[in-house]
Amino acid sequence: MFGCLFAAQTLQAAPYSASADFAEELSKAVGESSPHVFFPNGDIAAPLHIPPAKKTPAPVPQAKAVQPTPVQTASVTPQLKTSVPVNAAPAPAPAPAPAPAPAPAPAPAPAPAPVVELDEKQIQAEIDRLRSLFQKDVPGAFTPTITQKDTWRALARQQIIQSGYAIQIPQAVVVADRNPAVQRACVIVARPDTPEWTIIGCTRISTGTIGRKHHYITPVGIFTNTAERLGYRAQGTKNENGIMGNGTKGMRVWDFGWQVAEKGWLPSREQGPIRLEMHATDPVFLERKLGHMASAGCIRIPAALNIYIDKNGLLDLEYERKAATDKRFRALLRPDRTPSSLAGMAVIVVDSASPPNVTTVQAPSPNLVSARIPNSPIH
Repeated sequence: MFGCLFAAQTLQAAPYSASADFAEELSKAVGESSPHVFFPNGDIAAPLHIPPAKKTPAPVPQAKAVQPTPVQTASVTPQLKTSVPVNAAPAPAPAPAPAPAPAPAPAPAPAPAPVVELDEKQIQAEIDRLRSLFQKDVPGAFTPTITQKDTWRALARQQIIQSGYAIQIPQAVVVADRNPAVQRACVIVARPDTPEWTIIGCTRISTGTIGRKHHYITPVGIFTNTAERLGYRAQGTKNENGIMGNGTKGMRVWDFGWQVAEKGWLPSREQGPIRLEMHATDPVFLERKLGHMASAGCIRIPAALNIYIDKNGLLDLEYERKAATDKRFRALLRPDRTPSSLAGMAVIVVDSASPPNVTTVQAPSPNLVSARIPNSPIH
């Protein structure tokens, strides 16, 4: 359903760039760990052709040189020295054993980059850089009102308090408002030392709609881009309706795992599992509809915002660390990225709509810090 999944499917990763020897390049990247991958060229879940390893012939054992036994005579000294008859041929010197070839030293894995504590001047400089890039690279951005800013910051902090998700360092988060009358997302720099979080920029999005079968209401909560799951990139292929559900080839898809969501087509709002993702959408038919509920449950964002978050690594704090030791994560991340010193990993979905006028106390959202579903076939 345009990129959102409601059944058990295994999501694999594909490198960002394709080349003439793409299969061989990807084989080196993923090794034997993943027999099926999502290829950017459109071969969905096509078996990965891994060339068989060349068998090296077993080394032929070398025959040891037989050394002639020297002729011994009677001992003439207490030191057990032996002598050879004068007319005896001298014994050949033993052939030295060939020294074993030294094994090549394994290349050490690069150490993860330590978290650098930034001072106030460095934080502000990075905020200014991100804000300038947002204004330049994300067309259609809008300036929220003071009321909207205060509301989104308050709702995001409320989710953080309820979930126990700790903001220990200044970090970028994406706050998405699923309010049907709003449908906006903002990149915000959250800080542990002040409630005055800085808004970098905001733009239109689409979350889960109601009234259509198999369309779920995007759940509220905190969803993290952890290294427990490996996201992937869009293949740019079209479905039976001619729609590129995840956007054009190479667009990033952030996978937040299986989550609990309300079924938007049922009046009872029965809940069920969905595979929650954040991704771009079809640039011709669907991107122009952003700003209204339209998705099957995932968070649709503009392609420009997708590239902006991706190139600056705003949600890749754990991915960057993992990439230092895991080539699958290195293959997923863009080679032309400039990781932000304020990178984080959280997408916070809030709802600024007035709560319904009900007398019963509603249970808190189960989707706090990417809660797992015990009965889900995949976690």
